[in-house]
Amino acid sequence: MNPVAPTAHLASDVRAGRLDPAQYAKNFCDAHPPLNVVQANIEAERCYYCYDAPCQTACPTGIDIPTFIRRIADGNLRGAARTILEENPLGGMCARVCPTEVLCEQACVRNTNESKPVEIGLLQRHATDAFFEKPGTPLFVRAADTGRRVAVVGAGPAGLACAHRLAVLGHQVVLFDARPKLGGLNEYGLASYKTVNGFAQREIEWLLSVGGIEVRCNHALGRELHLDALAAEYDAVFLGLGLAGVNTLGLGEQAGVRDAVDFIAELRQAASPADVAIGRHVVVIGGGMTAVDAAVQSRKLGAEDVSIVYRRGQESMGASADEQSWAKENGVRIIHWAAPKALRAKGGVLRGIDFARTALEGGKLVETGESLALQADMVLCAIGQSFIATVLEDGGVQLQGGRISTDTEGRSSRSKVWAGGDARFGGRDLTVEAVEDGKQAALSIDRHLRAA
Repeated sequence: MNPVAPTAHLASDVRAGRLDPAQYAKNFCDAHPPLNVVQANIEAERCYYCYDAPCQTACPTGIDIPTFIRRIADGNLRGAARTILEENPLGGMCARVCPTEVLCEQACVRNTNESKPVEIGLLQRHATDAFFEKPGTPLFVRAADTGRRVAVVGAGPAGLACAHRLAVLGHQVVLFDARPKLGGLNEYGLASYKTVNGFAQREIEWLLSVGGIEVRCNHALGRELHLDALAAEYDAVFLGLGLAGVNTLGLGEQAGVRDAVDFIAELRQAASPADVAIGRHVVVIGGGMTAVDAAVQSRKLGAEDVSIVYRRGQESMGASADEQSWAKENGVRIIHWAAPKALRAKGGVLRGIDFARTALEGGKLVETGESLALQADMVLCAIGQSFIATVLEDGGVQLQGGRISTDTEGRSSRSKVWAGGDARFGGRDLTVEAVEDGKQAALSIDRHLRAA
């Protein structure tokens, strides 16, 4: 993991199958194993069941956390799951990937006297996992059919949550997605070790089982779908388009350089991690959750050394402190205050990447004149994603900051059109917030349709 001089001649070795099957199985098992019954009961008893529940206030979806934890303590796991899924129909996935350390668990009053919050995320997973293992009779029954049809474009967390709530309320929903599978980020954008055993699709199967939702995959806005036609055919339209664009380094094209989101998607869809090629020396550019997921998975695929390089300091990283610690635990080095300047290649083969050292001067990021050279036969870019606004050209939808402008209920500037999730201006790009966007938009659509 030592920097090398730009003139060094290094062998490239990007290939699949670096590890034996047993090692792959170990590396890509559940990163954070669930609680067993005894552990869950002990943890549930730690809850104070606060009357003012600061944890619930901190949850973007407003889950009644004290109630579901009390039901776990009482042995009523189905009741606990219902409390969760009433507010968050993707509560199982959120239990796995939500940054609880900066949301509900950060607000837990146990932090004050013990410096250790109740493990709310693990308890939420315990309850939802038990339900999905043996769902039994349906938790939710659709209301009487209203005769209204709503198009939901994008089957990520926002679109799924919106479709589910609309269906429960009695509306007919047609759910479109550009990809072959539903799920969006949950299916294509999360580290494999966070959602093992096909959980994303199991949760979606349950969500669709409420009925009233027709699925049409491989349908993209701006390709098979057009907003004018959707607005004419349906009583309402919800846009949960996500961020399909990726920011680039601007250092030119070079074999061995790829988008981290594409790398993660390839790994998630691979029949086996052994099928995914990885370099020996991997550099990940960026400071968010995607950078951490890409870096840790690179190590788990067999890369000998992996570095995350971020242009600012640790406190500015988008990845939480827990995620940064997780990266370090898995042998990833995090380098701060360095911005990419040039790729080094020989004979068309990537050899390394050069960085300029950076600092803040007067609140502005500047180069210090110092440099850093790293060995690399693979570079993964995780420097942000963007909304592709061209799909809404001439659609009459106002944008703000490059994303869809909405009111607090998710209504866009165009009549009959709502939006939510990462495509909506003002969000925090969190799965749990996307779920809440979809839920609130569904409630707003329902009010609109019933008043019409």
